[in-house]
Amino acid sequence: MSETQPLTGKVAIVTGASAGIGQATARSLAAAGAHVVVTARRQDRLDDLVSEISALGGSAVAMMANAANLEDVRAVAEETFAQDGRIDILVNNAGIMKIAPITENDVADWATMVDVNIKGVLHFLSAVMPHMVKQGSGHIVSVGSVAGRRPFPGGSVYAATKFAVRALSWGLHLELGAAHGIRITDIQPGYVATELLSDQPDTLEAWNEAWSDRRTLQPEDVARAIEFAVTSPDHVSVSEVLIRPTDQPT
Repeated sequence: MSETQPLTGKVAIVTGASAGIGQATARSLAAAGAHVVVTARRQDRLDDLVSEISALGGSAVAMMANAANLEDVRAVAEETFAQDGRIDILVNNAGIMKIAPITENDVADWATMVDVNIKGVLHFLSAVMPHMVKQGSGHIVSVGSVAGRRPFPGGSVYAATKFAVRALSWGLHLELGAAHGIRITDIQPGYVATELLSDQPDTLEAWNEAWSDRRTLQPEDVARAIEFAVTSPDHVSVSEVLIRPTDQPT
């Protein structure tokens, strides 16, 4: 391990790694020396990311999985452990955001957010935690949101899922920290320029217009916060990082 590669010898799983924060985090952790397992639903993008990391001298493999599917998730964890013998870092980044007035009563969208943003986090927790408990060490990072501190109109259910991530993170620290040496971090970004709203063109256009003269966060900004947390000394648990654009008015 070196100062420039403090994660040498560590094995990290990054979910939702096909774009945005997950992709930037995979690059960052690989550059810091970790062997990174990138997982998401889009195999072609994962393959491109692995090729990019490898070309820069890093170590990464791709494993396609849907975070909402428990069997997919278990397969990622078991294959990672079979290949590498350990799992040191889990970055629970996979998530979706559906924006609409609550009066639209779109139960299908609500359920999809719960399936990915809450159940997906729990699925990876369930699959990875036994290995970390056995090791007596590990670090579980979940990408929450500033919405996990305050809801906003049109995002009530999304905010509820991120409140759940925040509550779970605090609970995991209490249960897994001192007893098992597992560190827990909840990263809470404000507005980040990602593909999160790419499937909602009208909403995306409105957000882009509202932010046309403001600076947003970039995925790399959040990745730096994650790297800071996971490279802190073992006796330091960075429980929460709230990271907002300077220009975010709310």
